[in-house]
Amino acid sequence: MPTVSVKRDLLFQALGRTYTDEEFDELCFEFGLELDEITSEKQIISKEQGNVKAEGASDVVLYKVDVPANRYDLLCLEGLARGLQVFKERIKAPVYKRVMPKGEIQKLIITEETAKVRPFAVAAVLRNIKFTKDRYDSFIELQEKLHQNICRKRALVAIGTHDLDTLSGPFTFTAKRPSDIKFKPLNKTKEYTACELMNIYKTDNHLKHYLHIIENKPLYPVIYDSNGVVLSMPPIINGNHSKITVNTRNIFIECTGTDFTKAKIVLDIIVTMFSEYCENQFTVEAAEVVSPNGKSSTFPELAYRKEMVRADLINKKVGIRESPANLAKLLTRMCLKSEVIGDGNQIEVEIPPTRADVIHACDIVEDAAIAYGYNNIQMTLPKTYTIANQFPLNKLTELLRLDMAAAGFTEALTFALCSQEDIADKLGLDISETKAVHISNPKTAEFQVARTTLLPGLLKTIAANRKMPLPLKLFEISDIVVKDSSKDVGAKNYRHLCAVYYNKNPGFEIIHGLLDRIMQLLDVPPSEEKGGYVIKASTGPPIWFPGDSCRRPEALAAPLFTWLMASWAHYKALVSSGLTLHHAATLPRP
Repeated sequence: MPTVSVKRDLLFQALGRTYTDEEFDELCFEFGLELDEITSEKQIISKEQGNVKAEGASDVVLYKVDVPANRYDLLCLEGLARGLQVFKERIKAPVYKRVMPKGEIQKLIITEETAKVRPFAVAAVLRNIKFTKDRYDSFIELQEKLHQNICRKRALVAIGTHDLDTLSGPFTFTAKRPSDIKFKPLNKTKEYTACELMNIYKTDNHLKHYLHIIENKPLYPVIYDSNGVVLSMPPIINGNHSKITVNTRNIFIECTGTDFTKAKIVLDIIVTMFSEYCENQFTVEAAEVVSPNGKSSTFPELAYRKEMVRADLINKKVGIRESPANLAKLLTRMCLKSEVIGDGNQIEVEIPPTRADVIHACDIVEDAAIAYGYNNIQMTLPKTYTIANQFPLNKLTELLRLDMAAAGFTEALTFALCSQEDIADKLGLDISETKAVHISNPKTAEFQVARTTLLPGLLKTIAANRKMPLPLKLFEISDIVVKDSSKDVGAKNYRHLCAVYYNKNPGFEIIHGLLDRIMQLLDVPPSEEKGGYVIKASTGPPIWFPGDSCRRPEALAAPLFTWLMASWAHYKALVSSGLTLHHAATLPRP
């Protein structure tokens, strides 16, 4: 959940009254939010960097409020205060309007070169806006919150805001070779080419996270005004020429991206939140966007739509008995203007442009439940007589965990995702032999595939704890994932157990004894007959030295665990694969 930091006194001023910390915490809960922390800038810096760095920092009290990830309208003080005011019925939800300019409309022309880089763009103008330092800070912070949330770190949408009075339309959104783009970026004093900027920002703690979006593209997106002044190079940086300040009166907002729907949502959120400070409150000046095919569209859309929901459906889903009129009133408190129509059981709900999260009747039902108050819903016994029962596999797993711990082994919990090297190269296998499920867009090399064995996780745990007193006796009982074309999802989970004994001496007898104990608990006798188990030399995968391991006979193919044990000599293979262990590792195969 995103966390919004707001100054307490400014928030109370916007709400028209003050609250104690406990009262505001309760108000947040009633509205479906959570007051996460009460702090100050000084306390934050002191906690992160020490008391010396915190000297001179502000002591202004900050409320950190957790908001649902899909409530983009609550990501700034303006939206939060407005939502709470409507919820407490102190004000009515504002009506947002798009107006045409008195003179020539601002135009953004998209060229066909952007098609393979960042094909979509929308724009709007906030006219005669009045900023203060706090309003300006909130405006900048909202953009950053949106970038990290719905914009997916600028990969889907990037926001650019510009001082319109320093520019001359129409504007052109195109794409050029990096060497052909040269401008003075935000907060810089000289001009750089796009290539130079990419190198400079590789060491920038903030912007380096966005470079990968375009750095390997032959063309970089860029926006010019009619005089050739660069507004921005999305999604990296704006130009310094059109930098907005507290004194800016007219703002040109452009949102470029690869997702047209999200670009429109982001634009709607920004203009609705801050049109409150325009000379004509809650009005937004339209801008025209011309696509490469010549089609013209006007933004922002600020579209209102109406949905129909039955009162009995809300009552049934929430578990309450409210009249349609009361339900309509509850929804209106959530900024969803509603009224009863038709046969008296139908409620017409108007969805404003700020509520892009409402896409289905269930979202409307959820808002009705929040407004009613979860604590006010009476607890009732279900009409169906049911008895809950633990899933048999999980029950067996829990019992085995207890017995493994009783045998002196410590449980480890490792990641279900790992690198290809962990389950292939380091184990002497080819990745194609593992039947591994691959992640299509891994964020890091450490999480490329779903594990097909528990062994790498335990070995890495030992490697990270080599300084701990010996012996180390670890185990894990968790799922592994392998491809299975017979399943509708193309993969299947298997519950595996892996145990490792790590000491200066081999300790084969300890793992052997553990195996015998587990088989005893599973009621599997030591026998070569069907239904039993036997220890014999194995010619298993390359990770196991021939003759140094054991296995269960094929007759016992059905149950939970597949066993394979290695002698002390196995640690040599681990060292050669890049896992550094200084002593013997004895383990059954996961």
